[in-house]
Amino acid sequence: MNETIEMKLPKDFMLGAALSAWQSEGWTDKKEGQDSFLDKWYKEFKTVWHNGYGPAVATDFYNRYQEDIQHMKEIGLTHFRTSINWARFLTDYENAVVDETYAAYIGHVIDELIANDVEPMICLEHYELPAALLEQHGGWGGSRHVVDLFVKYAEKVFERYGDRVKHWFTFNEPVVVQTRVYLDAIRWPFEQNTKTWMQWNYHKGLATAKVIELFKSMPLREDAKIGTILNPEVTYPRSSASHDQEAARMYDLFFNRIFLDPAIKGEYPKELFELMDKHDITFDHTEEELAIIRENTVDYVGINLYFPNRVKARDIAWNPEAPFHPAYYYEKFDMPGKKMNLIVAGKSIRKSCSIWQCASKKSTAILNGLSPKMVWVSKMKHALKTKKA
Repeated sequence: MNETIEMKLPKDFMLGAALSAWQSEGWTDKKEGQDSFLDKWYKEFKTVWHNGYGPAVATDFYNRYQEDIQHMKEIGLTHFRTSINWARFLTDYENAVVDETYAAYIGHVIDELIANDVEPMICLEHYELPAALLEQHGGWGGSRHVVDLFVKYAEKVFERYGDRVKHWFTFNEPVVVQTRVYLDAIRWPFEQNTKTWMQWNYHKGLATAKVIELFKSMPLREDAKIGTILNPEVTYPRSSASHDQEAARMYDLFFNRIFLDPAIKGEYPKELFELMDKHDITFDHTEEELAIIRENTVDYVGINLYFPNRVKARDIAWNPEAPFHPAYYYEKFDMPGKKMNLIVAGKSIRKSCSIWQCASKKSTAILNGLSPKMVWVSKMKHALKTKKA
């Protein structure tokens, strides 16, 4: 039996869509030497991409953005988030020389969105680290010089579009690339190095703070705000037993709080430093840098909430010959018979076996102990927006 459910959205509800430069633009007008990390991975290891399909063509948004934005207007979107491809925005990363062709394209996209009453939301890095900086400096895990180059790039972007764009983000899901590459070693270039993983985490947190410091010093729109977009995994323990509760707490510390705490509270958990010291994975840092992080927190946080994560205390001892991994403290737990029951307007509209088990109370609980910030939850079956207290 088919049933139609009507819902009326609040007047200020943000109904939007999000993607990234590398997932949509394609390589039209891309110049030699402008490969991003994703482009390089695609070229080096194309077989892992479904049917070889990847960033070379993507959805051809570079050539079809006007048509696509018309579709956004037709379906009533109020906001659209995308990224600027750092690797393509510049032709010289050291001296921040702008690629005028690509910069003009970004300007046209922003203007087209505004003309169609769709608010642009711009992210500075959605995995588009220039491949040259990975090769020359080790990317975010090598020299702090990459952090400084990112700030130079951000300054050029703010100068170009700061009069038109209200919503800014430094990173989308900053934990992802290094977790796949250096922690789990399942993505090119397949190097397992937990300290490098931790250094990437830290440098992205530092880069966020330094860009926010720059942002506050520039003559941008009076209502402009800046934040970051994270993908925390709401972590459930297998049971109420203390050992399972501890396993969930440790997972949350290493994968969620490592970005949430510095972004919102301006500091890293004390226990994280103790654990990093214990396992010899402490990121290189200075007190001056920690002060920059403390003094430059985000205006808001975007939350990409995909699915919950379930863990339990380890049943099998850790191999002492293996490099440290946070899984030293937990094992993944697959709950038997898990189901999803989506409730809309008080009615159950879908029920099936799924990993989608989104609970609004848990979504809010993940931010417990953090200062009040505006939070958007996206990429899930429902959206949550909370205002500043």
